[in-house]
Amino acid sequence: QTERLTSCVVSFQFGFFQLKVVAVDEALTVVHQNSVQFDRDLPEFGTQGGAHVHSNNLTVTSPALMWVKALDIILEKMKSSGFDFSCVKALSGSGQQHGSVYWKNGANNILKNLLADLPLHQLLESAFSIKDSPIWMDSNTAKECRHLEDVVGGAQQLADITGSRAYERFTGNQIAKIYKQSPEHYKQTERISLVSSFAASLFLGDYAAIDYSDGSGMNLMAILEKVWSQPCLDTCAPDLGEKLGSLVPSTSILGSVSSYYVKRYGFPSDCKVIAFTGDNPASLAGMRLQEGDIAVSLGTSDTIFSWLQEPRPALEGHIFCNPVESQAYMALICFKNGSFTRERIRDECTCGSWDEFSKLLGSTAIGNHGNLGFYFDVKEITPEAIGDHRFNADSHQIPKFPKEVEVRAVIEGQLMAKRIHAEKLGYKI
Repeated sequence: QTERLTSCVVSFQFGFFQLKVVAVDEALTVVHQNSVQFDRDLPEFGTQGGAHVHSNNLTVTSPALMWVKALDIILEKMKSSGFDFSCVKALSGSGQQHGSVYWKNGANNILKNLLADLPLHQLLESAFSIKDSPIWMDSNTAKECRHLEDVVGGAQQLADITGSRAYERFTGNQIAKIYKQSPEHYKQTERISLVSSFAASLFLGDYAAIDYSDGSGMNLMAILEKVWSQPCLDTCAPDLGEKLGSLVPSTSILGSVSSYYVKRYGFPSDCKVIAFTGDNPASLAGMRLQEGDIAVSLGTSDTIFSWLQEPRPALEGHIFCNPVESQAYMALICFKNGSFTRERIRDECTCGSWDEFSKLLGSTAIGNHGNLGFYFDVKEITPEAIGDHRFNADSHQIPKFPKEVEVRAVIEGQLMAKRIHAEKLGYKI
């Protein structure tokens, strides 16, 4: 297929466990895909699940250079497979949300003068002031979160400004922690990127702007005005606006690909680099959601995405800028108790049979005759609850349901919770 290819676009996903590449032609047919598993293919970095969990179990990081070396490997894989880079008209991608990369003073000069005869990881080995990047799993910033909320006037006020109350994994609070613990490293930092804008920078050969959508997951951006919130910046660290650079719409053309890729791999010199975004916004774009749509992802954690025109930030869930339409918004709510909880009820009621589970579900009426069940194996994010809670049609709490009632209760309870919290953020059915 690549031999007959005349033009394509390429996307790189810098995820938690792997770097993945997908190329599609003008008909959106996949013409090439490949991946690099961090743990398997880059054992020298010693990661587990693509990360390092530190001794306190709260600090979780990934080596920035690992992501660079993964890009070297995947481009060489593409080259070895015979992929024709000269057909690439544009490239873009996504990065795991809430991760941050710290470029050392002078790193931009290195980016602008990459030598095509050397792999990227050798050229950028000394380009980072902080070698281990905080990622979404890090939860070591509780004090910084409370301080940020207090300074701006409370959790709801911060949500009104930035789309979310203060969350430990959000980048602003991570930066505040780094500034407080390592002021010298912060001082040596020329630019702070998200994983998405870091990835775009590698291809651009220059610092790439942070896009609106990923930028709205930092507790730093005023989502209605699409600018950095000065009170939030000032609370987290000095001169932070200069280190973050500008914000741009998620569909922005940032420029043409660096000459490094033209010389080393044969990319056309006019191949465009489109702003990269976060993995959650990319999911909304990839599913082609439109105004009024909602998507429910049923996994280990359940997630809902919805397209909003009139957002209502709340203390639970998140409002991000929409990656497809810069004047629209998206809601995202994550629920920890997803598939494992459904599987536990399946095991208790049907000895592990999904077929039997489905039969029991089909044998009961929609609404479950007024019986309601809410099931939390682990402390939930939205709301902060744990345990099993069953109520009959008279709203009395009871210890157990019949099997068929239990099966419908876990499904209806989870889906009703999703609807209720989505409506709190502005979603309308």
